[in-house]
Amino acid sequence: MTTYVALGDSISVGMGDPAPEGGWRGWPALLATGLIEPELHNLAVLGGQSADVEIFQLPTALDLKPHIASVVCGLNDTLRGGFDPERTGAAVERVVRALRAQGTEVLTMRMPDPGAMFGLPQALARPLARRMRAVNAVVDDIARRHGTLHFDAAGDPGTYERRNWSVDRLHPNERGHRLIARRFHALLEATGFPVGAAPDPEPTSPPPTRLAEIGWMATKGTAWVLRRSTDLVPALVALAIRERLAAAKET
Repeated sequence: MTTYVALGDSISVGMGDPAPEGGWRGWPALLATGLIEPELHNLAVLGGQSADVEIFQLPTALDLKPHIASVVCGLNDTLRGGFDPERTGAAVERVVRALRAQGTEVLTMRMPDPGAMFGLPQALARPLARRMRAVNAVVDDIARRHGTLHFDAAGDPGTYERRNWSVDRLHPNERGHRLIARRFHALLEATGFPVGAAPDPEPTSPPPTRLAEIGWMATKGTAWVLRRSTDLVPALVALAIRERLAAAKET
C-alpha cells in the first residue's frame, strides 16, 4: 500500500477538474491512480494559504505517516495585501522539514505566473509576477535543501497552453491536472519509487461548452473575483504606483 497525502490549496483540491460523481477530482487523485495500492488523503482546502497548511493540515498528515506527500501552496499568499515571502517560505519549510523527518517523499511545485494566466495589464501583472517569483525562489531553496521532488511548472512548456486551463484562467482543467499528475509520476519513477502506469494524458470527460463556461463565470466565477478584488486589486494598484514613482525618481 502507498499512502499519499495532498496538502495545499484549490489547485490540489482539484478545482477545474470536475469529478463524475460531483465535486472535484484533480491531479492528486489522478497521480494516485499511478501508485501501487494507493490510499489517498486529500487535506487541501479552497483558499488555503501556507499558514493554513502548517497549522491545520500538517498535524493530520503527520499522523497518517504517508509514503508520499505533496505540498503545493503559496499562490493564495501572493493574492493578499499583507504578503510576506519570508513568512510564506518559513511556513512551507516547517511543513516540508516535518514530513521529510518522517521519511516521507515530498513533492513540491514551482508555480507559474498568475498575472500571465489572468491576462492582467502590465502595470498590475508586474507586481504580482514579482510576488510569485519571490515565493518560487524560497520554495526552490527549500526543495534543494530538503531533497523534495520539485516540478518546475513555471518553466514547463505545457503550463501556459490555453487548452490546459479552466475558464477562470487560474486553475488547470482536466487536461492540465493530468499534466501535473504525469510530471510528478515521472519524478517519482526517476527516483526509483515504485509506481504503476502513468496517468493518461488525454481527458476522459468532454470539455465544458462555451455556455457552461459563461454560466460558471456568471455565478461562481464572479463571486470569486469580487472576493479577491477587495484585497488583491487595491494592493496591486498600490504596488504599481510605488513602482512607477520609484522609476520616475531614477530618471
